[in-house]
Amino acid sequence: MATTQWQKKLEIPGRVFFTEGNGDLSKLKINTAWSEAEVYLHGAHVTHFQKKNEPPLLFMSQFSRFQDGSPIRGGIPLIFPWFGSREGQPAHGFARTQEWELREIAQSPDGQVALRLSLPDSPQAALLPKFTVEYCVTIGQTLAAELIVTNESKDQDLTFENCLHTYFQVGDISAVSVTGLKGVDYLDQTENFARKTERLDHIKVSSETDRIYLDTTAATEIHDSKLQRRIHIETAGSRSTVVWNPWVNKSQQMPDFGNEEFHQMICVESGNVAENKITLPAGKKSSLKIVLSTLAL
Repeated sequence: MATTQWQKKLEIPGRVFFTEGNGDLSKLKINTAWSEAEVYLHGAHVTHFQKKNEPPLLFMSQFSRFQDGSPIRGGIPLIFPWFGSREGQPAHGFARTQEWELREIAQSPDGQVALRLSLPDSPQAALLPKFTVEYCVTIGQTLAAELIVTNESKDQDLTFENCLHTYFQVGDISAVSVTGLKGVDYLDQTENFARKTERLDHIKVSSETDRIYLDTTAATEIHDSKLQRRIHIETAGSRSTVVWNPWVNKSQQMPDFGNEEFHQMICVESGNVAENKITLPAGKKSSLKIVLSTLAL
């Protein structure tokens, strides 16, 4: 990977610089007074965020592929313009396997660092009504990410699904619970999308779990008694929350995921999928944002 002059001009000495990532892919390393982070241009993918004197916030598979055309396994994959599988098309859309364009790096007076990236034009994007996508990542005491879709068409609606498919690092899945979803209807993908209602305050994972919680805007939390921390997930512009852990059999079927890695991760994803997909009128804009913070348990 050769750093371009344009990239060099964007770097902030002591704070943000380009480096060669895995698979010779371009990677940004960010350091603030409170935390460190890494972001790949491939998929505009946040692969690391860690506050000082804390374990990493994000889980990354040791078997992840870092190559053109393949998604990165772990961190925060960007899901757009569809969620899940689609015949003849890449799973979870094309945004997570494209090289995004870095537009801006800025440091605020309080020391936070913000990156702004945009999704480039592509043959797949050309099949949809004209649109633009920007992604803003802010690193500081918290990790914030905002996906902004604008329908640039003059007369066509743009219908899409989006999701920030966040993989969280946990001490052991058996010592973890997720809160904030009691009373919410969900689609159970392990049972052919059966519709159910969440009855528990604290959701525990003890088998393959793949649920799409619908019509919920509430904040969620991951309680991790082994790492003695709470991960707080605040959202805006999100009406769906997906909770996923592949467990034993599914882990063994994924070549870019270790057989035992399900013990150290849980996905709590924020977005608008299934019945909550977005239909954006011509000229309108949609924003999906998460703010991730950690607290002592």
